[in-house]
Amino acid sequence: MATQERIIAVVVSYNRSALLSEALDGLGAQSRPIDGLVVIDNASTDGSEAVARHHSTRPDVVALETNIGGAGGFAVGLARALSDHRADAVWLMDDDTVPTATALEELLAVRAERPVPAVLGSRVVWTDGSEHPMNRPRRRPARRWRDEERSRGAMPVRSSSFVSFLVDAAAARATTLPVVDYFIWNDDFEYSTRVLRSAEGFYCERSVVVHKTKALGSTEVDPGERFYFEVRNKLWLFRFSEGLSAGEKILYGGATALRWLRTMRRSSDRAVLTAAGRRGWRDGWRTRPRSNGVALQDHATARRIIERYEAAGARA
Repeated sequence: MATQERIIAVVVSYNRSALLSEALDGLGAQSRPIDGLVVIDNASTDGSEAVARHHSTRPDVVALETNIGGAGGFAVGLARALSDHRADAVWLMDDDTVPTATALEELLAVRAERPVPAVLGSRVVWTDGSEHPMNRPRRRPARRWRDEERSRGAMPVRSSSFVSFLVDAAAARATTLPVVDYFIWNDDFEYSTRVLRSAEGFYCERSVVVHKTKALGSTEVDPGERFYFEVRNKLWLFRFSEGLSAGEKILYGGATALRWLRTMRRSSDRAVLTAAGRRGWRDGWRTRPRSNGVALQDHATARRIIERYEAAGARA
């Protein structure tokens, strides 16, 4: 049944044209071919848009006027795939994600089970083949790992990364889009916990993608100025998101505090990290994320796509 479904891939791109080309090559070489491809270009200045437009996969390229971050790109890409491409499931990934040839086939092998999982995520490795700590999923606590799931390499999870994230269309339509104002970091954690609050999702060990980051490490390894987004967005998530229960917020809040301490201890420039963290702490308490409609009011192309999605009756 999965082979008859329309699987639309979405890649969000920003100034990594060479990696984008590799990602598109990987999508074009899937053993189970994708049924469509959307590339959201976040106003790149390095020719990424041209790379996408001239690629043999012939993607639907959406060139945004300004950079609205990964969060905005995924919100727009998901809306485009659902409203314009009639997707049964949408496969999200960054432009530095290169799927191996059987990545989609293995995801769909798990998706073929009933009931259909809301979210499926791949095993993410770095260029040397080791597991990438940046994209390690959070296992669903207190959920027994059934023998049949274990045998097919499918682990139940509570959240999943946008580095190879296959979301069922019905589950996506029933859930508000990713929050544009997050810009980068924690947007996938926030969105996936909302989708999976009362639905099943799995990490699929046999589906493998390569995340070609500059170095092997998690977000706690010297993020510099980007630590602002880690702190602000985590506070927004714990304060305003409906994805986590009160108990889960306590659990993940404690884990976050420990991660921040490790980040500070390992940093080579604590002054930069401290300043970024303070700004994030301030804004995380003094502000809240705007609705996507308000956040995109000055971004014509992105706004039109999401408005069309809204008009079809989906939550936005």
